[in-house]
Amino acid sequence: MAVHSFLLNAMTVPVLLQEETKHGNWNFCWGRHCKNADTIITQGATQSNHVRQTAAICSKLDLRCEILLEHRTGSEDPDYLENGNVLLDRLFGANILSVPAGTDMDAAMEETAAEIRKNGGNPYIIPGGGSSPTGALGYVNCAMELVGQANDRSLRIDHLVTATGSAGTQAGLLAGLEGTRSGIPVLGICVNADKETQEGKVFALAEKTAEFLGIPGSIKRESVVANGDYVGPGYGLSTDGMIEAVQLLAREEGILLDPVYSGKGMAGLIDLVRKGKYRKDENIVFLHTGGSAGLFAYRKTFTA
Repeated sequence: MAVHSFLLNAMTVPVLLQEETKHGNWNFCWGRHCKNADTIITQGATQSNHVRQTAAICSKLDLRCEILLEHRTGSEDPDYLENGNVLLDRLFGANILSVPAGTDMDAAMEETAAEIRKNGGNPYIIPGGGSSPTGALGYVNCAMELVGQANDRSLRIDHLVTATGSAGTQAGLLAGLEGTRSGIPVLGICVNADKETQEGKVFALAEKTAEFLGIPGSIKRESVVANGDYVGPGYGLSTDGMIEAVQLLAREEGILLDPVYSGKGMAGLIDLVRKGKYRKDENIVFLHTGGSAGLFAYRKTFTA
């Protein structure tokens, strides 16, 4: 059995590249050029990779950036609250509004947008994780790039495994792989929801993305598969499997996973391999969604 890890090329941004660059590329093109925005608003959990990349792209494009961070995990660790992605958000010059867990984030972003419009600005809202039909186009391209790389290497891909959270990554991959008629099945390892809930979110967004691409009805419900066995106590909360996966990949391959997404995704893959889910002659691609900046917010987790 061979497991291949791909971190695909993305729009150049002066900071650790990861999945949200794929989403951000399309969202920013739409917001900047189609909507003439001068301010970008987005949201996420305190250590959101997507938010950090949004702040980075805003600084590069000279756009004002308003970010809302939800204190979703309840952690009071100073590293979690101020290091990692939060430190980078501040370095990129974003304006940060911290809100408690359970806040209606969409409503909060709309309130921020209304205030900006009142003062003469032209805001554009990017949903959490960049997960919209527009943002998912980044992973449609990713799927095409992946298939192209595999074809160039004469590599047969039997399975694709990745972390799945706000749904945009898995939805875009499904739409892209269906569009290329690749026949590659995608398994999403959940980081914040149970199997049924996550599959419903991914299917809804994949359908909208397919419609946006002009191929309505191309995504079949049975092609949307998620595994919710590796979430642990909740979003952003550590598990033994995640810790093992992060340490294993760092020490054996020199690859950095993140504690929230790719760490739990790889933990799921490792466990499924151990349980014999995959045959020894199968090729598995693990799509690395990046986010290693978040490791610095979990210092105590890895030094305990």
